[in-house]
Amino acid sequence: EKPIPAGKAPQMEDLEAGKTYAWCSCGKSDNQPWCNGAHRGTGLAPKVFEAEKNQKGAMCTCKMTQPPPFCDGSHRQL
Repeated sequence: EKPIPAGKAPQMEDLEAGKTYAWCSCGKSDNQPWCNGAHRGTGLAPKVFEAEKNQKGAMCTCKMTQPPPFCDGSHRQL
């Protein structure tokens, strides 16, 4: 199954060093860019990662980025 774009631009988020995050990969979460479990039954799963340092992260909302979860500009193709 293909993800649903949740936006056409990255969402800037404050990431905390050592904290674990679950980025929504399906586009169905109402808590973008984070997973809320809406992917259940889709065959898609969140991208779980740990922030390496305190930083602002440009989180992908179009769900087309490679590699996720950070924006790589793929939204420009929408």
